[in-house]
Amino acid sequence: MEEKQAIQALAALAHESRLHVFRLLVRLGQAGAPAGRIAGELGVPAATMSFHLKELSRAGLISDRRTGRSIVYSLNIERMRALLAFLLEDCCAGNPELCRLPLVESIRLDPGNTKTRKRRIGR
Repeated sequence: MEEKQAIQALAALAHESRLHVFRLLVRLGQAGAPAGRIAGELGVPAATMSFHLKELSRAGLISDRRTGRSIVYSLNIERMRALLAFLLEDCCAGNPELCRLPLVESIRLDPGNTKTRKRRIGR
């Protein structure tokens, strides 16, 4: 993940309602939920929820798909994984086993995560 993409994703999550939406969609997994259900569960007005969903979608953190007459939103797992990998890339000087963070190791050892990122900060 590029630094600019990480900043956009973090900015999208830097709002209480959007963070709640993201966490709800993490719990729901690939099944996701329609906007009305998300708004209802979080107690957010539908118009406001549409704005927050758009922001999370623009950051690539969630995806949408049409199911009948509804649009179902779900977590973009690959984008979440890329953001976590970006944030934890330099953990313990590149030795995640020293941090004892299984999440870091699973992100790095994921066979789907084969791209290596050139260091972009300060260069």
